[in-house]
Amino acid sequence: MNRLSPARTLLLTLLLLLAVPTGTWAIKIVHGPYLQNVYQTEATIVWQSDKPSVGWVEIAPDDGTTYYAQARTKYYDTHIGIKRTSELHAVRLTGLRPGTRYRYRVYAKEVLRHEGNWVGYGRVAATDVFQHKPLSFVTLDANKQETSFVMLNDVHGRHDMITPLLQKADYKHRDVILYNGDMISITNSTDDYFTEFMDESIKLFASERCIYYVRGNHETRGETATAFQDYFNPRQPHLYFSFRQGPVYFICLDTGEDKPDDDIEYAGITDYDNYRSEQAAWLKTLPSDPLYQSARWRIVVAHMPTIDDPSSWHGQMDCLKKFTPVLNSMDIDLMVCGHMHEDMYREPSQTVHYPVLVNSNRGILEAETEGNQLRVKVTRLDGKTVNAHTYRAQR
Repeated sequence: MNRLSPARTLLLTLLLLLAVPTGTWAIKIVHGPYLQNVYQTEATIVWQSDKPSVGWVEIAPDDGTTYYAQARTKYYDTHIGIKRTSELHAVRLTGLRPGTRYRYRVYAKEVLRHEGNWVGYGRVAATDVFQHKPLSFVTLDANKQETSFVMLNDVHGRHDMITPLLQKADYKHRDVILYNGDMISITNSTDDYFTEFMDESIKLFASERCIYYVRGNHETRGETATAFQDYFNPRQPHLYFSFRQGPVYFICLDTGEDKPDDDIEYAGITDYDNYRSEQAAWLKTLPSDPLYQSARWRIVVAHMPTIDDPSSWHGQMDCLKKFTPVLNSMDIDLMVCGHMHEDMYREPSQTVHYPVLVNSNRGILEAETEGNQLRVKVTRLDGKTVNAHTYRAQR
């Protein structure tokens, strides 16, 4: 029997290894999926794989059929008509129906090489719809008679606080979950978003319940802070936004940093004064929105509160100067905030015509509507209830 020489054996082994592209067998989804920007007729789904890949989402109605009953509608992660090759994927689903549950599945197909007009693909990773119930979500419904929401803020990476706080607010039975800034202290790696708070949120609810995320001043800091919108509010024009659920119209503002733009801490890269001016102009357009006009309640969500206080830092003062005159003309019922790391409540004044409720860094805010009443309270981690208020509708 002929035997190969050691040199030829080594050569053959190397050729075989080259024939099998590295990483073909290894692709997997490492973070997510999670929901963003779920509105009446759209939703965005985000997930991350461990290999460069093209990604897509399949959706199916929640009609009692098996997921495999037929080919499901596909939405691809694309840009200018080209499927993105990336580890991070975000797909915006459009043309959905209000108040409707949809089942979904996400995919990541590894891209091994791209040479000219040829692309070499590897294996595919996907969420499981065979051994597990498919993931699902429900679109918002402006016609819903009543609604409720919870708000969490200033976690600063203490991810072990998220579950106990949300459980105190009965989050499973609330329509809207708000993260109102400073969920992290600094972002020097995009992995920090997951290790600091999102992995815990995904494990708890975020694959089937949307996080409506309002950026705080600490999410603006760090080497990868500019990547924030790749992960939160992706495929949207701005980080500030508005939406309607039931009788409540939410106005979500990005209040920026708390110090002047030329402060040494920002290394000369910030321009938040102009950014807040941009938002003030946007605020003036909202009263023409029919969803705003017909809302029983109008609530502003902002990380930094617009309070008239001589001890305020520049960012808050700029928000007070630019946002408050517009908001005073918009018949706002309540502003809910964080940032201060203490429980605080301010009644309407000559300067600020709406009440401002601040949740501390160790509490959770919960609210619900019932008829012409809006009931709001803050519960601390120790179970103590603070700042409980009831408002009556003026419209």
